[in-house]
Amino acid sequence: MFWQKDMKAQHKGGRNPKINRAIHRYVFRLTDAENTKFLSLFEQSGLDTKAKFIVSLLFERRIKSIKIDAGANEYTTKLSHFFAQFRAIGVNYNQVVKVLHTNFSDKKTILYVGKLEKHTLELANLCKEILILTKQFETEYLLKKEN
Repeated sequence: MFWQKDMKAQHKGGRNPKINRAIHRYVFRLTDAENTKFLSLFEQSGLDTKAKFIVSLLFERRIKSIKIDAGANEYTTKLSHFFAQFRAIGVNYNQVVKVLHTNFSDKKTILYVGKLEKHTLELANLCKEILILTKQFETEYLLKKEN
């Protein structure tokens, strides 16, 4: 009996504790479609546990963070709105020319189309100026922010 007490004192039992235990836990839920895609990606990875797969995705890949600039966002929104109006003017231009050809004589049509051409040239020059300003904005403001 004496030797049994000595054996117990030497052998503490259980497994050896891990050096760097993972004690933080995160839970997320997936839809059926997302789960199917996740499982197929997990199988393709060849890793033995899903936890290792998720950790490798999170920390081995570079995650891009996007900073939204309010000024640039407002500029692009207004520019998009302007070009929508510009397209609407083009549609109206085509409709006016069609009405002129069907309802007026050739002399009146030529006169009105000449006036339309002057305004069209003004719009074209305005569009060129806007394109130049947009390129300046991109080179001076947006590209400097990225660097």
